[in-house]
Amino acid sequence: MTQLDPQDDELSRCDRREDGGPFDIIGDVHGCAAELEALLGRLGYAVAWSGAPGAVRVEVTPPAGRRAVFVGDLVDRGPRAPDVLRIVMSMVESGAALAVPGNHDVKFQRWLDGKDVKPSHGLDRTIAQMEPEPKAFRLAVRNFLKGLPIYLWFDGGTLAVAHAGIKEEMLGRVSGEVRRFCLYGETSGETDKFGLPIRYHWAAEYRGRPVIVYGHTPVPDADWVNNTICIDTGCCFGGKLTALRWPEREIVTVAAADIYTMPVRPFGHPPPRPGVVV
Repeated sequence: MTQLDPQDDELSRCDRREDGGPFDIIGDVHGCAAELEALLGRLGYAVAWSGAPGAVRVEVTPPAGRRAVFVGDLVDRGPRAPDVLRIVMSMVESGAALAVPGNHDVKFQRWLDGKDVKPSHGLDRTIAQMEPEPKAFRLAVRNFLKGLPIYLWFDGGTLAVAHAGIKEEMLGRVSGEVRRFCLYGETSGETDKFGLPIRYHWAAEYRGRPVIVYGHTPVPDADWVNNTICIDTGCCFGGKLTALRWPEREIVTVAAADIYTMPVRPFGHPPPRPGVVV
């Protein structure tokens, strides 16, 4: 039997151009389960919890014909990362959703793998929340995160979803370079005065045909920039949780119930363009 090349297998999971939606694309949740439930409700999804502590289950029923797509960063910073994972994992398993990983999810996966990772930027909170969870759940989370495609390419090639974004020429490829861009965006390799990576505003230079929907860099409001849109509106920082309905291009939001984490770097201003010194 001929085995499928791992890269071919991953590309087949990324390339869903035959899938036209409609979709409800949801920005960085970061452990904010109450806001996720509220946003799903506004979008027409019914969320039903059952079971006792240690055996909690959730079932999410989507509106007819629609599916959710999560842009990653499900964990860290917020108060209920395990419940966010339960919701998203249940939706993906039932076919009610698709998801790509964020850099926080990948770091958490490395911790679940037993790797030596620094519990910073909210990972310490996720670890504390996961400690009382059953081993079977932790294993299921690990396998779920490992199996996520690094980006999703939809609707005849007209729509792509990746955590930190993706360039048009990267679509239809999987490589270390593509994976790094999808997780972290375009960075200078340097850090700013807050100790955070300096990210470039790649969307300011984007001239591609496919619409790119992404998160990663929080903004006060989701606005279109050159056929791209960032839908991370800083819910964990007291902002909003945002969804983009496709193909309607309608923005749906719910306000954060609290400020769960104070941002290290104030959000609201776009990063510089490549080659621009600020």
